[in-house]
Amino acid sequence: MNANRKMRTNITFAALSGLGLRLLFALRFPSAGSGDSPFYIELAWNWLKNGVYGFPVFGRLTPVDMRTPGYPAFLAAIFAFAGQSTRAVMLAQVFVDLASCFLIALIAAKLAPEACRRRATIAALWLAAQCPLTANYAATVLTETLVTFLTALAVLILLEAIPSDAQRTSGARVSGAPRLSPWFLAGIVVGFGTLVRPETPLLLLAAGLALLGGWWRPADWPKLVRATILMGVGLLLPLVPWAARNWRTLHDVQFLAPRYSLLPGEFEPLGFDDWTRTWLWRFGDVYQTLWKINEEPISIDDIRSSAFDSPQERSRVADLLDDYNDTLTITREQDHAFGEIARQRTARHPLRTYAKIPMLRSLTLWFTPRVELLPVSGHLFPVGEKWDEDRTDFLVTLSLAMVDVFYVALALTGAWLSRRRPGWSFLVLFILIRTLFFAAFVESPEPRYVLECFPALLALAAQAFCWRSYLSSTGSG
Repeated sequence: MNANRKMRTNITFAALSGLGLRLLFALRFPSAGSGDSPFYIELAWNWLKNGVYGFPVFGRLTPVDMRTPGYPAFLAAIFAFAGQSTRAVMLAQVFVDLASCFLIALIAAKLAPEACRRRATIAALWLAAQCPLTANYAATVLTETLVTFLTALAVLILLEAIPSDAQRTSGARVSGAPRLSPWFLAGIVVGFGTLVRPETPLLLLAAGLALLGGWWRPADWPKLVRATILMGVGLLLPLVPWAARNWRTLHDVQFLAPRYSLLPGEFEPLGFDDWTRTWLWRFGDVYQTLWKINEEPISIDDIRSSAFDSPQERSRVADLLDDYNDTLTITREQDHAFGEIARQRTARHPLRTYAKIPMLRSLTLWFTPRVELLPVSGHLFPVGEKWDEDRTDFLVTLSLAMVDVFYVALALTGAWLSRRRPGWSFLVLFILIRTLFFAAFVESPEPRYVLECFPALLALAAQAFCWRSYLSSTGSG
């Protein structure tokens, strides 16, 4: 009884402190106008008030498929009761993110040995509730909070399924009333997550690979096929109405969203993107190049020397940028020239493009101080200069960077300790696959892209608090 009372006390204080942290961000540091926020707000408002999921194009409200409708639907539901209030959205997201903390605690408990599940639950809840790296995203109108909740829910469902099916070869069925297949249910949750962020099916890819590792024998193939089909059908069900809408309205078979969000007459500067992939790995460089294209001048002096293999190449890029800066619109010819430079750089150093830069981008995704939504510069170097300029700014940035390192180090420790636990490979594969996807195939290494990994990361981190149980089980084994 005393243990139960202690656990309830821990849960209560963890929840209240997590609520306080998120309210602090939402009330003191709201960020409603950042990045894609106005885009989502306008989509939701036009959908709610005019019945059109679209934007004004050439003065006419036009249906579009530039974003999947999950997050705009979430906003529209809130706007229907609170008006176009971004503060109401943030407060709703505070509770969504707090719910994610409890799901993370359940994931950690599922992964942990039975003797240590109570400790893992409390540790995960405290780690998640006090994590500023995720909490501050509740204070902005972006998809991360909602999709992280759906990801955590799907991870929990899959963990419930993987140990019972992938690890048990007897084929015995649990007695009792029939229930919905967890594979199918997980697919449905991932389908709704896909309507919020289209790369969410990477979670099912990780689950499939984990199952393949457990069901590699021919005798297990029927179970593997069944689980794969159920996850696939579940994934498609939430996407079918969106695809039907696109077919009926836009005459286009589109289950997700176009790779690039473009209005009529626009084109994506793929050659310029390819060129940046040969050198750009720091998040700060995104502001100087990718996010300025077709909007602001780009100075050759703001581009790092690693972007050029020779003075001649630098001069060539400078000429292209001078031409671009005259109009602030990149032409197809200029884009083709950047693409040719990218091909030449890749031909000279293929490992740089395909291995070194993605590896460095992975470090950026995980270890950049996540302060882009806060009134903080995020700069630590040169240390002496930044310390003298603004000590508060420096200390906040350094503190968040150290918290980031602490969580990752704790997760690595927990991953090593729990490496023999059912479901471990699924969590690790998900983190690796999502990181690789954004490091290698997406133009800008934005740190927010790996926030959906945090349910798995924090659940693994909580295992470090069970080290005695793991060591004792290893010794007894």
